[in-house]
Amino acid sequence: MKIDFLKLKEMNQEFHSGFRAQFENLLESGWYIMGPQLKEFEENFTKYCGAKFGLGVGTGLDAIRIGLQALGIGVGDEVIVPANSFIASALAVTQAGATPVLVEPCEETFNLKIESVEKAITDKTKAVLHVHLYGQVSDLDSMMQFCESKKIFLIEDAAQAHGAMFKGKKAGNWGHLAAFSFYPGKNLGALGDGGFVTTNSREIYEQVKSLRNYGSLEKYHHDTKGHNSRLDEVQAGFLNLKLEKLDESNNCRRNIAKRYLEEIKNEYISLPKIIDFEAHSFHLFVIRTKYRKALVEYLNEKQISTVIHYPIPIHKMGAYSEFNHLQLPISEALAAEVLSLPLSPNLTKEEVDFVVDIVNGFEVEK
Repeated sequence: MKIDFLKLKEMNQEFHSGFRAQFENLLESGWYIMGPQLKEFEENFTKYCGAKFGLGVGTGLDAIRIGLQALGIGVGDEVIVPANSFIASALAVTQAGATPVLVEPCEETFNLKIESVEKAITDKTKAVLHVHLYGQVSDLDSMMQFCESKKIFLIEDAAQAHGAMFKGKKAGNWGHLAAFSFYPGKNLGALGDGGFVTTNSREIYEQVKSLRNYGSLEKYHHDTKGHNSRLDEVQAGFLNLKLEKLDESNNCRRNIAKRYLEEIKNEYISLPKIIDFEAHSFHLFVIRTKYRKALVEYLNEKQISTVIHYPIPIHKMGAYSEFNHLQLPISEALAAEVLSLPLSPNLTKEEVDFVVDIVNGFEVEK
């Protein structure tokens, strides 16, 4: 039996007729950028997150970068970023002109912890980028209180947390603003790139609205040096359709994760710590093992696809050679040991049975 890591084609199959209808409507309308499809999706996704304001942008990276600029963060400022995140978290800070300050996550939850933030705070710190890694949201209430006490901004990197919650409140509705990605493999994925910013501040909303559109709120009037970063009508229409099924899809992911948590029993493998199972969006199901190379080879032989999220911590990448001297043992250990198992919401019972049985059969020669 062959198990793909993510069955994107099959995941989108049920929407094909709707996609075609949306595209026909778009062709008939003649309105291809910042039209009614985008307006409808912005209203729907903002409401879904429970936020007051929301805007579509070109990518998840742009969502963070433009969000930072909307907060007035730039040259000379520092933003605290977990070193075990995807590089986009740091790139957005760099592209905004600020400096990422890379810190350790909590080893159990993989998410940012206040202790790391406290140690990294300087008089140049302007924001904390709290990444909801793998779809788990944690410690947001205390992190928000801490940021407000220090008069700095809390930004949610919610690229992997569509529909995730913390204490009954959805991701995208906790910080001063939040950034989402609609990359095709996300829980809410487009058929291309896309991003989104949510906020409860009208002032921040107006800044993002201007920055995404060449720094303009009125045609040919440009008050700031902005970007061309607009979620197009095609993707907005597709996302509108898929949003209706997001909770159902997330529940399918939870059901698979539940089976993994309950049925995988292997002394060489550590399962993830889940704070609130029903609040987790399970974008990824990430295990840890000191025998990762052997496990990957074993699973490949059994035709089970896996992915490493992420094999190199940001401070050890060539792109950030200025940070190569940093010693962040938790981030480095995670990079060496994490492995993501298949978690397509359309995995069948038999396929999950197969993954569990094969993983449980992994042994290490001693």
